[in-house]
Amino acid sequence: MIERYTRPEMGRIWSEENSFQKWLDVEILAAEGLARLGQVPRAAIARIRKKASFNVKRIREIEREVKHEIIAFLSSVAESIGDDARYLHVGMTSSDVMDTALAIQFKEASALIEQDIKDLMSALRRQARKYKWTVMIGRTHGVHAEPTTFGLKLALWYQEMARHLSRFRKAVEDICVGQISGAVGTFAQISPRVEAYVCRQSGLKPAPISNQIIQRDRHAYYFATLAIIASSLEKFAVEIRHLQRTEVQEAEEPFTSGQKGSSAMPHKRNPILSENVSGLARLMRSYALAAMENVPLWHERDISHSSVERVIAPDATIALDFMLRRMTYVLGNLCVYPENMKRNLEKCGGTVFSEKVLLALVDKGVARDVAYRMVQRHALKVGKEGGDLKRELLADAAIRRHLSAKEIESVWGVKHHLGNVDFIFRRVFH
Repeated sequence: MIERYTRPEMGRIWSEENSFQKWLDVEILAAEGLARLGQVPRAAIARIRKKASFNVKRIREIEREVKHEIIAFLSSVAESIGDDARYLHVGMTSSDVMDTALAIQFKEASALIEQDIKDLMSALRRQARKYKWTVMIGRTHGVHAEPTTFGLKLALWYQEMARHLSRFRKAVEDICVGQISGAVGTFAQISPRVEAYVCRQSGLKPAPISNQIIQRDRHAYYFATLAIIASSLEKFAVEIRHLQRTEVQEAEEPFTSGQKGSSAMPHKRNPILSENVSGLARLMRSYALAAMENVPLWHERDISHSSVERVIAPDATIALDFMLRRMTYVLGNLCVYPENMKRNLEKCGGTVFSEKVLLALVDKGVARDVAYRMVQRHALKVGKEGGDLKRELLADAAIRRHLSAKEIESVWGVKHHLGNVDFIFRRVFH
């Protein structure tokens, strides 16, 4: 597990103690379900609930001999409850316990992650509104394109996280299923009503059909969803890293008092938080791939998926929890420099308004390709040699035959580009 990134609540969910406790909870609920059918004495259930416990050290000691974790677990529990141990694990197989317990752990971990997503969305909403009218240059291919606002960039990210929240809830619903169906999933030795009881008490739905395990396409979908969320977080992080570059300096991560950016260079303020998110996103995508590899198991099951999930289940949920909280901090406390955004917008001598000139010429009846070449010639010259596009256009007799000085002048300014900002915000934050 990537313990460095684990917060206590998430770490507790994936602790050995909690994993075994979930196993015990499932075993006791199954026994209760059998008691409701008259197959186990109710008095035994009361005794089991009062006395049942386990000892992790003892489980590992037994496991070294029997080479089977569930048997070792049941043996440890049996030492605490005595003869009533015969009422546990009746008609069940190991995966009934392990897969159902794992689904409960996913449900607990997912509740934390959902709140993380909501917290990030709140930070993005707040910042988007704050910078709604903060004009900056939009970039395509890393090159200046046309004006936009920093608020629109953040609103775009908010909408992306809203989609993730919807996807994530569906993935959680898909993975939060249990099974108590016995060997190869036929309910040969235990009633489906026991499964229904266990799942209802655990906040799960019964898998409509299982063989000896809950099918791993569910898990692959869940981990893929986590990876897609992580990839969006990396997208946000990469943008911040670009905006923090010395040549751009439009926004940067918070830099706390006493923080040092480099062991050698005192002037450095490096985007280390965002870089860390970028690195973890690579891991998250690898976890998704591993989960997909778990889908094709042999016949009614093998256990090749188990060793994988012991790593990726805690690691992926812990990592995403960390990434979401980190990006909430970064974006919620982002240092934004509107004056640098204005400086960069004006850096290219007005070439960012070239499309408006092009369309103005087209409106005057000039063929689009002809108009394009007329404007491009001046725009490329300004881009290469410096200068001012408006001045170049005013001095071009061919262009002046179609556009007056006043009409060329009217093209300049960002007001035209901001005309639909309110409309976009209403759609995003409806």
